[in-house]
Amino acid sequence: MSSIRSVLIFSTFYLVFHISAFSQGDPKETARQYLEVAEGMITETKAIDDARGLMVTAADLDTTFLKANYEAGRLHLLTIGKDLAVKYFQRVYRQDPNYRFDIEFSIGRSYQYGLEFDKAIEYYTRYKERLAKKPNYQGRDKVDLATVDRHIYESQNGKEFTSNPGNFSIVNIGREINSEYEDYAPVLNEKEDEIVFTTRRREDNLNENVDNDNKPFEDIFYAKKSGNTWTYAKNIGTKVNTPYHDSNLALSADGSILFIYKDDGGGDIYFCDRQPDGSWGAPKPMPGIINSSFEEKSITISKDEKTLYFTSNRPGGYGGTDIYRATKDSKGEWSNVKNLGPVINTEFDEDGPFIDYDDVTFYFSSKGHKGMGGHDIFRSTYNPQKNEWSEPTNLGYPINTPDDDVYFISSVDGKRAYYSSVRDDGMGYTDIYLITIPEGLKNTEPITAIKPDVPKDTATVAAIIPVEPKVEPKVEPKTEPKVEPKKVLQPLKYIVSVVDASDQAPLNAKVKLQGAKDNVIVGAENMGTGVYQFSIVNTKSKEYRLSAELEGYVFQNINLTLEGASEQEKTLTRTIAMRKLSVGVTSILRNIYFDFDKATFKTEAYPELNKLEAMMRQNENLMVEIGGHTDAVGTKAYNMILSKRRAEAVKDFLTKKGIDARRITAVGYGKTKPLASNDDEDEGRELNRRVEFKVLSN
Repeated sequence: MSSIRSVLIFSTFYLVFHISAFSQGDPKETARQYLEVAEGMITETKAIDDARGLMVTAADLDTTFLKANYEAGRLHLLTIGKDLAVKYFQRVYRQDPNYRFDIEFSIGRSYQYGLEFDKAIEYYTRYKERLAKKPNYQGRDKVDLATVDRHIYESQNGKEFTSNPGNFSIVNIGREINSEYEDYAPVLNEKEDEIVFTTRRREDNLNENVDNDNKPFEDIFYAKKSGNTWTYAKNIGTKVNTPYHDSNLALSADGSILFIYKDDGGGDIYFCDRQPDGSWGAPKPMPGIINSSFEEKSITISKDEKTLYFTSNRPGGYGGTDIYRATKDSKGEWSNVKNLGPVINTEFDEDGPFIDYDDVTFYFSSKGHKGMGGHDIFRSTYNPQKNEWSEPTNLGYPINTPDDDVYFISSVDGKRAYYSSVRDDGMGYTDIYLITIPEGLKNTEPITAIKPDVPKDTATVAAIIPVEPKVEPKVEPKTEPKVEPKKVLQPLKYIVSVVDASDQAPLNAKVKLQGAKDNVIVGAENMGTGVYQFSIVNTKSKEYRLSAELEGYVFQNINLTLEGASEQEKTLTRTIAMRKLSVGVTSILRNIYFDFDKATFKTEAYPELNKLEAMMRQNENLMVEIGGHTDAVGTKAYNMILSKRRAEAVKDFLTKKGIDARRITAVGYGKTKPLASNDDEDEGRELNRRVEFKVLSN
C-alpha cells in the first residue's frame, strides 16, 4: 500500500507541475484540471488535507467555478480552518442560491465555527424556511429539522458563553511536547511530572511510511518534567507501539498502569504495567467484561483503582457512544458494568471521561447537553448516598469552542488541567494545552450557602414551646464599631475603534484582547460599526495582546500594558488604523522570535505565524516576500545565511499548512537592517532576530 501511495503522490505532484507549466494562459481550464486531480486524490486515498489545497487553488483560479468552490468549502469543514469555508460557500450562494438544497445550512456551520453566531442563526433560519417550503423533499442534501434546531440552540449557547469568557489561562504546553502534526489525548500521573500522549509526527515514528491519508501513523509518546520544564518527547517504544496506529487512553494516578486503544474486536481497551526498570510491559486486554464486539475507546480509573469509567457504542445505550461504569471484583476482574444513565448520557455521543482524584467530580465530553458545537467538556458530581449525578455543567468559553473539545484531565487541586485543541497559537493541527484556573476548577461557579431553617416569628416559637417569663437584667447598649462601606471596583473600559488607514472609514474587523502571557480572554461587546468595548476586571496592571484581522488588510498584533479595575470609573480609547494589502506595503512580524544562532521558532512565535497563514488564506491572490533578519553577532556572511534560513523557516511553515510555495519569496538580509541596538539581548538583539513581510502583488 505504501509503495502505491508513493506513486500516487508523485504522480499527483507531477500532474500539478505540468498543469502550472502549460495551462497558465487559461485560468478556467487550469482550475478544472486542479479539480480533477483533487477528485482523483479523494477517490483513491483519504488524503483530504492535500486535496483541500488543490481544491482551494481551483476555486481561487476561477471564482465562478461553482463545483470547485463548493468542494473547497466542504473540505474545509472536514479538516481545519472550518471558519474559512464560508468564503467559498458564499461565492456559490451569490451565484446560484439553489446549487445545493442545504447551502444555507453549510454557510451557517462555517459561521458557527468562526464564533459569528448571529450570522450562523440567520443562515440556519434561512435553511428552515427553505425546508418549510419543501417539506417532502427527500434529496441526499437534505438536513433534517431537528439537526438544524440543535445547531441554532448551540449558536445561542455560544453567544452566551463567549460574552462571558471564563478566567482561564490556556497556553500551548510547548515545542518540547507539540509538533507540526496532530498531538492529542494527553494523560498525566498525579504528580504531573510525566505525560503520555498520541501523535502523528514523522520524527521518531516507528513506521517510515504513511497511512492512506498521507499522514504518519499514530504513535504513543511520553515526556518527563525536569524542574519546571518538560524534556523533549520520545517514542514510548516497540513493546507498546506497533508500526501501525497506536493511541493511549489513560494513566493511573501513580503512573503504574497505562491504558491504550487497539482496533481489535471493533475497538478494544488494553493495559500495560510499569516494569521495575521503569519501562512498560506488553499490552494485555482488559480482564472481565469491559471489551465487547462493539467499540470501546475511552477509559478513566479511580485513584484507588477499584472503579473505572469507559465509553462504548454497544446496544442498550441512549444513542451514539455512552459512558459506562464498572467495578473490580474479588478476582481482580472488571464486572458490574452499568450505563451512567440519562443525566450523563444523551442521544448524542459522549466521550473522554475523567474521574477526579476525589472520586466524585467527573469530567467528560458530549455533543449533547448545553453545548456550543461539537464535543464540549462538562462537569458533574456524584452523590454516593443517593447514587445520583448532578446536572452536567458546561465548562464554558474559551475552554470549549464550536469544534471538538475532548480528552480533558484535571490536576489534584483543580487549578490546572490539560487537553488538546486547535487554537490560534497552535504549532500544527491539534496541540496539547495547559489550562490554569486561579480559583480552582471546582470553585468557578457561585456556591449558595445552606442556612438552617429558623422561624422568624417568636410568637410562633412560644406557641410551640411554652417559655417562662424572665426578668432580664438591664444592659447598657454597646456602641457598634463603625463599618466602612465595602469598596466597589469598577471595570476598566477599553474602547477600540478600527478604521481604514487611508480614509479613516470604520471597519468591522475581528478584534480580540487577551493576556500576552496567559492568553486569558477579555470579554468584549460590539458597540457598532468598527467599535468594540472590552471590560477589564483584573485588579492589577497587566500585559495584553490586542489583535485585529480583516480580509484585504494587514493583520495587527499589538502588545500593550493596561491598568486594572479601580474604584473610579475609567475609560481608555484606542484607534487601530489598518492598512490595505497593496503592493509595496511592509509589516514587521514582531512576535516571531528565534532562538539564538538558530532558525527554530520559539513557542510564543506561533500566534503570529498562524495570523500570517490566515491572512494568506483569506487573500488568495496575495504574493509576499518574507525577509529574515539577524542580530550583529557573527560574521556578515554567516548572518546572511542564517537570516535566509529564518525566512525559509517561515515559508516552510506556511507551505506545510497548504499555502502555495509560489506565493512566497524568502530573502535573507542578515544584520543590515537592525531595529534596535545590538548591545543588549532582551531589548536589542532579540528584536533584531525578526521576520518582515512585503506585499509583492495582490
